[in-house]
Amino acid sequence: MNISPEQISEFLRLNPDFFVGHPELLTDISVPHPYSGQAISLGERQVLALRDKSRGLELKLREFIQFAEENDAIGDKLHKLSLGLMRARSLEAVFQSLHLSLSESFAVPHATLRVWADSAPDMPEFSAVSADVKVLMTGLTQPRCGAEVPDEVRGWFGAVGGNQKSFALAPLREDNLNGLLVLASEDAKRFYPEMGTLYLSWLAELSGAAVSRFL
Repeated sequence: MNISPEQISEFLRLNPDFFVGHPELLTDISVPHPYSGQAISLGERQVLALRDKSRGLELKLREFIQFAEENDAIGDKLHKLSLGLMRARSLEAVFQSLHLSLSESFAVPHATLRVWADSAPDMPEFSAVSADVKVLMTGLTQPRCGAEVPDEVRGWFGAVGGNQKSFALAPLREDNLNGLLVLASEDAKRFYPEMGTLYLSWLAELSGAAVSRFL
C-alpha cells in the first residue's frame, strides 16, 4: 500500500507529538540541505528553517522601525510648519512661511499655489485661473502625484516649469476659498502615482486654513 505525501503531511499535522515518541527519527531521517544540496538530518533542517524565518522577521522589524522613524521625522516637520503658519500675522507671512518650510524642511525645490475666493487680494497667489483648473481641483478627492499636469499649472513655475518631471497636486478647500497647492521636482521619482498622500492632505489642509484666516 502506497502512502501519498499528502497523507503523511496530514498524519503529522494531526499528531504533533509524533516526534516526541520517536526522537531518533530527527537524526535518522536525512533531507537535502536547502542551499548546498547535501544530506542533513531532519533536526538540522528544522533549525535552518527557523533561522531563515528569524532573518525574515528581523528584516520586517527593521523595515517597521525605519518607517516609524521616517514618519516621526515628517510629523516633526509638519508640526514646525504648523507653528510657522499659526504665527504668521499676514497673508504675505503665511506664503513666506509655507515656502520656507517646504524648501528647507521638506527639501521641495519648487512649490506654488493658486487661490480663488470672493475677496481676493492683489497678490500672485490669487491670480485668475481657468475654468479647467477649477474643474481639476473640484475633481480631486485627495492629492494626486505624477508626471502630468496641465500646461497652465506648469506655467505657474515660470522659467523652470519646463524642467519639472514630477508633481503633487493638493486641493485647498475652506468655507471662503478654494485653491490648488502644487509641488514640483526635476526628479521624476520624487512624486509618483503610487506614493502615499496622507501628509500631502494635511499640508493642504494646514495651508488652506492659514490663508482662510486673512480673507
